[in-house]
Amino acid sequence: MAAVIGFLGAGNMGAAIIKGLSAVPDVSAVAYDVDAAKVAALVGDKLAKAAATPEDLAAASDYLVLCVKPQYLAAAMAELAPHLGPETVIVSIVAGVTMARLRELAAGKCPVVRVMPNTPALVGAGQFALCLEDAALEAGQKDFVGKLFAALGRTYVLEEKFFDAFTGLAGSGPAYVLHFMEALIESGVLMGFARDKSTDIVLGLFEGTAKLAVQTGLHPSVLREMVTSPAGTTIEALMHLDRKAVRAAIIDAAVASRDRSKALGA
Repeated sequence: MAAVIGFLGAGNMGAAIIKGLSAVPDVSAVAYDVDAAKVAALVGDKLAKAAATPEDLAAASDYLVLCVKPQYLAAAMAELAPHLGPETVIVSIVAGVTMARLRELAAGKCPVVRVMPNTPALVGAGQFALCLEDAALEAGQKDFVGKLFAALGRTYVLEEKFFDAFTGLAGSGPAYVLHFMEALIESGVLMGFARDKSTDIVLGLFEGTAKLAVQTGLHPSVLREMVTSPAGTTIEALMHLDRKAVRAAIIDAAVASRDRSKALGA
């Protein structure tokens, strides 16, 4: 019998996960969102069915994925909680909401899973931290959650104490990479390239470099040394970055993101 995955919220991340379900056998999706047009689009693409109310969503779901903004979660769970039971698994991608808080919001009625995604999930290349520490979770439920998110990228089963660090590294990480990409694009414009040409060059640079690192399996330090010739152009650029403490700034940025995640969850 197919498992029914319910989605409270059908925004970018919720819709991405629903689309990823097409690669998972024996599952079906049902969704509810206050913006009915978002659900209608998924229904039109034959990716999900629509739930008329949050209560109907809870009643229909074997796994209920919470994809709402943190400030709306308590009110949403107040509506859902009376309709939850031990046969339903709550899966939350809501940033900063701890396992303890999720159990509290579910009135202790059902097992809970905490997930931290990142935005490349929108193209099937996400990274997901999964916290499966709830003692009420059965082995089969843990396996199923892992299979669900593996369809959208890479999964990492982590203790909850590592979630803030994962947020600082991978959750916020796409923004760091994009920030660096933007700077390189601007450097190309400064050096005379048209903006569209500079953008295309930089996108190809990142795509090719990531592919090189993944397919060779060589450590980034080894690959960096391969392009850094003595007294050449690359070492000149890298020395400038080191004089500006760019490496330290990147490390500090990830730590600052981690610390902000801790503050949000306090």
